[in-house]
This record gives sequence, structure tokens and C-alpha cells, in this order.
Amino acid sequence: MTDSRNSIMTPVLIGGCIFILLSFAVRASFGVFQIPIADEFGWARAEFSLAIAIQNLAWGIGQPIFGAIAEKIGDRKAILMGAIIYAAGLVLSSFAVTPTEHQIYEILVGFGIAGTGFGVILAVVGRASSDENRSMSLAIVTAAGSAGQVIGAPTAQYLLGFMTWQSVFLVFAGVMIAVLVCLPLMRSPVVANKAELEESMGEILIKAFKDPSYTLIFLGFFSCGYQLAFITAHFPAFVRELCGPIAPDGLLASVGVGTTSALGAVAISLIGAANIAGTLLAGWAGKRWSKKYLLAGIYTGRTIVAALFIMMPITPTSVILFSLAMGSLWLATVPLTSGLVAHIYGLRYMGTLYGIVFFSHQLGSFLGVWLGGRMYDTYGSYSQVWWLGVAIGAFSAIVHLPVREKPLETKPA
Repeated sequence: MTDSRNSIMTPVLIGGCIFILLSFAVRASFGVFQIPIADEFGWARAEFSLAIAIQNLAWGIGQPIFGAIAEKIGDRKAILMGAIIYAAGLVLSSFAVTPTEHQIYEILVGFGIAGTGFGVILAVVGRASSDENRSMSLAIVTAAGSAGQVIGAPTAQYLLGFMTWQSVFLVFAGVMIAVLVCLPLMRSPVVANKAELEESMGEILIKAFKDPSYTLIFLGFFSCGYQLAFITAHFPAFVRELCGPIAPDGLLASVGVGTTSALGAVAISLIGAANIAGTLLAGWAGKRWSKKYLLAGIYTGRTIVAALFIMMPITPTSVILFSLAMGSLWLATVPLTSGLVAHIYGLRYMGTLYGIVFFSHQLGSFLGVWLGGRMYDTYGSYSQVWWLGVAIGAFSAIVHLPVREKPLETKPA
């Protein structure tokens, strides 16, 4: 019988792409609500920024938890729990009228993203893929997250044109419930060798924690979260405030970008669009070359792009160019990092091990979003936060170089 994993387009891959696309479309839209919510209640920028930051931190805390749940009681049960919690958090957020309420309810949203996001979905897809197809399969699912980013922010901006932000949250909650029709597709075998199956989760975790390479991967993923979350949460507001009026006969206006408010949403969309190609290229390259060196190169590229952008005059054209350049490097780290974890530590507990690494990503996300709001309220500028992102991007490029890219020895079968 032919192993279905030899075909790259498996039902699991299709279902995983749909879950990731819709989950990330909603998540990527939160920056669009930054100004409407703050304006309605007269809040400081830091208030809603903290809510988004808490969401990212809860996502990071929830990721290894949902990875362990999936490995203990089943992938589909974990995804079902995540979707329901996600929808509940959005519904409750739609009724929130104080910063504290938003911040509490975003904990639920963060846990919901964890249950329907990379940690669980990539582990399912990874187990359902052959060794030959795994790198590209992980890249395709990650690219689906980018596609979600393409549609998420503009969709939210469009809906805000004729309904309140509260109603948009309710619509998004309905989307997260509706996507459960794809749940039957999310079934994959536990693919592991005999030695891996004989090791408990505790044993493999101890081995990973003792391995310096695991620590380096954990530290290196921090800047990815910092940069991505800061830009997703604050870039629309950043663009709206720093770019001058767009000329009515200009090139951007001719393609439907007539205001700086629209430009911010379009910039997030362009980042997602460029990242589809960048992520697929990373998956293709990860099959052929060292993943640690590819990761170091991506972080170096991000550092250069961010530094050049903030050093040059901020114009609509520079925003578009930055979005395309940063987008090509955006989530390209995800298939390489998750693939590196699977390669070194095996597939049996990939969800949990990647989830722990992803917690570092979300610590960075929390800091990037929260600092963005705090620094803006204190200094009226995002410059300090940008330059900190440049510095930690360079740090991540360096720490990947000593990673020992070799499968960790398991106990004899």
C-alpha cells in the first residue's frame, strides 16, 4: 500500500492550512483596532497595547500546554478546545468597556490562538508528512498563516467601515466556530522510531533542556516574536501618524490607497503577501541546506531592512518597500525553526518541544507590543522600540551559528 505521506497535498495539510489561515487572519487584524478602541474610550495607547501584549504572552504560555494536550488526548480535541476558547475570548472582548476587561479577555484569545496555531497544527502536519516532504509541508502551512495576514487586516478595516469594532469581533468569533467543519481532516499517525516511542515526554524534555542547542534555538526565536508582534500591533498607527497625505493622483491612490489609514492596513497585507513566497522559499531551502545558517541569514536580513527603514524618511513609498522586504523574511523562520526542532529531537513530542521554543517567541511578542505602547505614550515616538528590535535581531542571527544540527541520540531500542 502506498504511504499517503508520500503525497505532499494530504487532507491533513489542507485542513491545517485552513485552520492556520483563518486563525491568523483574525490575529493579524488586532492592530487595526488600536486607534478605534482607544478613541472610543479615550484610553492611552498603552492600554490596548497591553491587551494585545497579554494576548501574545498567553499564546506563548498556551502553546506547549496545547502541544502536550494534543500528544496526550489527541490533536483534534486540542484544536476543538482552542477554537471554542478563541471564539469565547472574542465574544467577551466585544462587550469589554475597560482596559482591564480587554486585558483579561485577551488571555482567552491568546490560548485560543495556541490551540489553533502553529504548535499544534505544525506537529500534526509534520507527522503526516514524509521525511522528503516535511520541510515544504511545514512551509506551506506557515504560508497559509501569511495568507491569513493578507486578508485579516484589510477585512477588519473594511468591516469597520460599516459596523462597530464590537460587531467585527462577533463576526470573527463566528469564523472561528465555522472553521471546525474542517476538524475531521486533522488526523495523522504518530510517526516516530521505536526508541522515540519508548521515551517518555519527561525524558525527552530533560534531554532537550540539557542540550545547549535547544537553549540557543529558544533564545534565537525571541527576536522573531518581538519584531512581528510590534509591527502587527503598531505599524498601522505608526504609518497613519508619520506618513504625509497621499497625493490624490499618486501611484498609491491609483491602486486604492488614498489615505494613510488605509495604507497601514495595506502594509500589513503586503507583508503577508510577500511572506507567502518567502516562507515557501525557506521550506524549499530547508530541505537542501543547513537550517541554522538559513535562520542566521534571515535574522541578518531583518536587521538590515529594519535599520535602513528607520534611518530613511518615512514616506508611503518607503512603507510599501519595507513591507515587501520585511514580508519576504516574516514567517520564514517558522518552518526552519520547527523543522530544526523535529530534526534534532524527533517527531514524537515535536508539538511540546516546539511549543516551549515558541514561548520565547511570545515573550518577545509581549515585550514588542507592550513596549511599543509604553514608549509611544512616554516619548511620542516608536524610534526606541525600532532600534531595540534591530539589536535583538542581530543577536538572534549570532546565536543560531553554534547550534549543533544533528539528531539527538535516543536511548537504545
